[in-house]
Amino acid sequence: MSSPSKRREMDLMKLMMSDYKVEMINDGMHEFYVEFHGPKDSPYQGGLWRIRVELPDAYPYKSPSIGFVNRIFHPNVDEMSGSVCLDVINQTWSPMFDLVNVFEVFLPQLLLYPNPSDPLNGEAAALMMRDKVTYELRVKEYCEKYAKPEDIGASTGENLSDEEMSDEEGYASSDEAVPDHPDP
Repeated sequence: MSSPSKRREMDLMKLMMSDYKVEMINDGMHEFYVEFHGPKDSPYQGGLWRIRVELPDAYPYKSPSIGFVNRIFHPNVDEMSGSVCLDVINQTWSPMFDLVNVFEVFLPQLLLYPNPSDPLNGEAAALMMRDKVTYELRVKEYCEKYAKPEDIGASTGENLSDEEMSDEEGYASSDEAVPDHPDP
């Protein structure tokens, strides 16, 4: 593969041919969303996240930018922006890795083995170190509130307007019409 654009196309096609749902953001192959399921045997099991991926012009020589669109409670993910603190992606990326590695290895490893000593979410890190049972309950609560299929569908635009979505009563209101589910 001599050109980064050919490699980008190949990696994106490989990801699309795998079990991941990929949705392009623009006409180009630089930005897209991927549906990501929480790993089995973890407090994130059953959660479904929309991950925004941005490929730099120099991909695969430069790492992709990865962010959670819907909220997640994790020490290494900024709760409001969805930014991921992941050494392999941010610092030790190699052209040997591809997009499938990100979703089959790197993100599951991040969720299975959080690093509270390098937090982007200080509250999650402190809770994990102080009281792991309560931390896992909070993770599951976030999965129930923010990581369901209907949350993926609601996030077709940019980031979910997290400031508004963090309003408990704004999120919990079930009086609003739900797409594809007409009122009885």
